[in-house]
Amino acid sequence: MELAGKTVVVVGLARSGVAAAEFLAGRGARVVATDSKPEGELAQEAVSLRDKGVRLEAGGHRTETFRQAELVVASPGVPWDAPELHEARAAGVPVIGELELGFRFLKGRVVAITGTKGKSTTTAALGAMLREAGGDVRVGGNIGNALTGLVEGSTEATTFVLEVSSFQLEAADTFHPGVAVFLNLSADHLDRHASFEEYAQAKARIFARQQENDWAVVNADDPGVLALAAGARARRLPFSPDGVAGDGAFFEGGQARLRLDGGTETLFRRDEVRLPGAHLAVDLLAAAAAARLLGAPAEAIGRAVRSFRGVEHVLEHVADIGGVAFFNDSKATNVDAARKSLESFQTPLVVILGGRYKGGDFAELAPALARRGRAVMAIGEARDRVAKALAATVPVVSCDSLRAAVEAALARAQAGDTVLLAPACSSFDMFRDYAERGRAFKDEVRRLAERHGG
Repeated sequence: MELAGKTVVVVGLARSGVAAAEFLAGRGARVVATDSKPEGELAQEAVSLRDKGVRLEAGGHRTETFRQAELVVASPGVPWDAPELHEARAAGVPVIGELELGFRFLKGRVVAITGTKGKSTTTAALGAMLREAGGDVRVGGNIGNALTGLVEGSTEATTFVLEVSSFQLEAADTFHPGVAVFLNLSADHLDRHASFEEYAQAKARIFARQQENDWAVVNADDPGVLALAAGARARRLPFSPDGVAGDGAFFEGGQARLRLDGGTETLFRRDEVRLPGAHLAVDLLAAAAAARLLGAPAEAIGRAVRSFRGVEHVLEHVADIGGVAFFNDSKATNVDAARKSLESFQTPLVVILGGRYKGGDFAELAPALARRGRAVMAIGEARDRVAKALAATVPVVSCDSLRAAVEAALARAQAGDTVLLAPACSSFDMFRDYAERGRAFKDEVRRLAERHGG
């Protein structure tokens, strides 16, 4: 794809859009970057694109800009059926996503990880395993750096480890991971996708370009994942903590094991996992299986597991105040992820739930809360919905802000309890993204810790 001299429009100026605009400008394209937000609400990185020769159009999208483009690149946050993209397609202008743009220019091999929950942990762990084995390993996509920010200087020996979301995959065309990992599937992003089926089909695009010599690492215990993988051309490798029939990855006798082509080997010991929650150990099992397929020795995988401490905003221990432990799981942005989060603890829980509702039934959290919930602090646009679903199970306190929720949670908690941020919602009603929400939670906890001397 030749970019020099082409007029390219980048839509959406969050992290991926900024990276795409910088990449395109660096390759000689005439870049127009547009966002519906007024310039005063854009991040400084977006405004600074002007210094790199990019023309900014903030505060709305201009139809003529799209019709006059030679290529349009959409950020993941821009709906794939947005009117502006429709205008471009109607004018015969190619429209691709940022992930697709980066893929067309990278050199090396790609492993991609998707699923409703666990993507970030699996991606980070897989990256750590491959780095432990040596070589040029670049980790990003839906976490960390956008793919277009990772491409420069890559060679055929480079390995890209990419977390990929449904938003990225629905805009993919030639994207082709040699190893595709599909962790699980449950309702999510139904505020963006028209139906669960549409969401699932977007996820399934991770397999679309794979061939017979590629690998699909899939959850043997998730019927939805198995159904989507059934049409894949790639060779399938199932994983399950409870064992698999034939080749696959599983736990046995306290060890993570891989059975493949008639042989069985140990990848790591279960007691070497330093993360809370059985579901995170399963994420490491999937990562280890993929790492082995990519040639990482079992010894390197084991070393990576022993040193891996997880990722920010995923069951992250923040502080202890007066015997109360505070954990940040801001990345638990859907009901199923929040349920897994609650099930990771044996202590009494005060849970902070809420934000912008994006599908699912909060009542699915009731069994876990009935077992160990002391109270729920409900925040954001969904707080009334949270209260309606859970008030019969556990006391629900409506809070006007995250600060109020943290303070009320500490007041309710007793020594030995855990205060857990597991919102089961997106953050966009109160914060820019889940990371900003998680950082705000940690700031509030640390402020309380200073006040209480904890």
